[in-house]
Amino acid sequence: MTAPELQALSRRLPQRFRDDDLLVRALTHRSWCAESPGGESNERLEFLGDAVLGLVVTDHIYRAYPRLPEGELAKIRATVVSAVVLAEVAAELQVGEALRLGKGEDSSGGRHKTSILADAIEAVIGAVYLDAGWEAVTELVLDLLADRITEAASGPGGTDYKTRLQELSATRFETLPRYSVTERGPDHAKHFSAEVEVGDRRGTGEGRSKKQAEQAAAQMAWESLVTSVAENGAGEGADA
Repeated sequence: MTAPELQALSRRLPQRFRDDDLLVRALTHRSWCAESPGGESNERLEFLGDAVLGLVVTDHIYRAYPRLPEGELAKIRATVVSAVVLAEVAAELQVGEALRLGKGEDSSGGRHKTSILADAIEAVIGAVYLDAGWEAVTELVLDLLADRITEAASGPGGTDYKTRLQELSATRFETLPRYSVTERGPDHAKHFSAEVEVGDRRGTGEGRSKKQAEQAAAQMAWESLVTSVAENGAGEGADA
C-alpha cells in the first residue's frame, strides 16, 4: 500500500495484513474499476465477508445466550449485521477516507453512503478471513460489534436514540449521522458534550460519558426529524 489513507486504516484494524493487496481490493468500489480497467472491485470479497460475518455473529450469540430462543437470536443477528450498523462501524474506522471510488461517485458523497460503507466493511471482513483465517476474523468482528451485540441482546431499546436516528437517517438521507464529542474536566470527573449532524438537522447533548452525550444529542436530532416527517407527510419536505 502507498496511499496514506490505506496505511492509516491498516493501523486502525486489530490485524496486520500479510497480503496488502487484499485490503486494497476490499476498498475498491466498482465505480473505480469502471474508470480504471483491469482492476477488481470488492464485490466478491463483500459476498464472502457477508457470509463470514453472519456465521461469526451467529456462533457468538448462540454460545453467549444459551437461554434465548431462536427467534430472539435471529433478531439480535439482524440488528447487528444491518447495513446501518455496519456503516456506522465503517465510519468509526474512517473506512470512507480510504475507499477507491470513481470520480462521479466520490463527488456525489459516496464516502458517506450507507450502502457503500456497509459493503466495504463486509469486504474487509472477507479479506481478513482470507488473509489470516477464522480466529483472526472472529477477533475482528467481535472487536467491532461486541458492544452492539450486548446492547441488542438487552432487548428493544426504547431510549436507544442513536439506533433510531441511524435508521431514520439511512431511510431519508442514505447517509449516517456525524458525531463530534468534546470533553472537559479532570480524569476522575470527565464531562462530555456531543453534537450530531444529519441532513439539515443538528442535535446537542451533555453527559458523564461519551455514550450518554451522544444519546442525548441523537434524541434531539431524532425528535426534530420525526417532527419534520409528521409535518411533511411521506414527501421530502414537499409543499402541502
